[in-house]
Amino acid sequence: MKHLPISTTIVPLRNAFLPMRTDDFDFDLPENLIAQHPPSVRGSSRLLCLNKGSLEDRQFSDFPQKMNSGDVLVLNDTRVIKARLHGFKHSGGKVEVLIERVLNDNEALAQIRASKSPVAGSLLHLAENLEARVLGREGEFFHLRFLSDEPLLELLERHGNLPLPPYIAHAASAEDEARYQTVYASKAGAVAAPTAGLHFDDAMLNTLRDKGVNICHVTLHVGAGTFQPVRAEYIKDHAMHSERYEIPQATADAIHAAHASGKKVVAVGTTSLRALESAAKDGLKAGCGETRIFITPGFKFRAVDALLTNFHLPRSTLLMLVSAFGGIDEIRAAYRHATRNEYRFFSYGDAMLIEKKNQTT
Repeated sequence: MKHLPISTTIVPLRNAFLPMRTDDFDFDLPENLIAQHPPSVRGSSRLLCLNKGSLEDRQFSDFPQKMNSGDVLVLNDTRVIKARLHGFKHSGGKVEVLIERVLNDNEALAQIRASKSPVAGSLLHLAENLEARVLGREGEFFHLRFLSDEPLLELLERHGNLPLPPYIAHAASAEDEARYQTVYASKAGAVAAPTAGLHFDDAMLNTLRDKGVNICHVTLHVGAGTFQPVRAEYIKDHAMHSERYEIPQATADAIHAAHASGKKVVAVGTTSLRALESAAKDGLKAGCGETRIFITPGFKFRAVDALLTNFHLPRSTLLMLVSAFGGIDEIRAAYRHATRNEYRFFSYGDAMLIEKKNQTT
């Protein structure tokens, strides 16, 4: 177990008075550190802890030691759907459809890859005798109606493929179907897993409960936009996709009680944090909503005290989020430490526990 003072490794960032650029959140990542498969045993990953100016190398099995009785652990209980479909247009060209959001039992918004974009009114032939009509476009997404009496989620479960992230080089296998899903996933709707939760198994959750940790849930259905690069030169010009979330009353009550008694709230994953902070702008309230929240350095966090997360892509909105939470220089130092020590990155990679940096405003 190593402790590394971050102050010895900080590289000064650009002038703080200038607008932040996407390049400020770039870093060199050796390709061999991108995890292509999950660890052989769920929860056997490493854990890098960032707290009050120091780094600590641990194992994920040590995570319960970081929690105390009365603390709140918030999990995102969304379930990944088999959102990827292959087929062809009625005119004959091949298409690949990635469902972004299920709207109702027959309709969805989707990304479509094709040599030529399908036009409104055209018909797509997908999977095994599954047909969808293109109703039009909403921004970069296509509005589709599936021509079946069977509910769309059931159709996808039978005909679709698991939508692995673009940096995973292999097609989804039986292993992926089991491991690219949290053990507590219950509400279907995501097209990407809330990957910080992939480290937990039932035994660890029971250990945390036995310790007196209050385990609560939120739901945020992760969209395909989570993998979209930030193309704008300045981060202020980037637009986030909208995602649905729900905060149960029991979760809101537990968070209020924890803060009132001096206990901490730990969000498992950036999706849990985004849901909570979206609902906490004017005091955390239960309910459903849509969020386009873009958390960048300078954001004032109101609900979450610590964040368990994986290591994120260069130039990504999620790297900007963790930099806002843990400190720009501190996260830069942590990522340099992670690459030097060959932590595994991205969805199937290792975990990082970040204590919120003290906020002055």
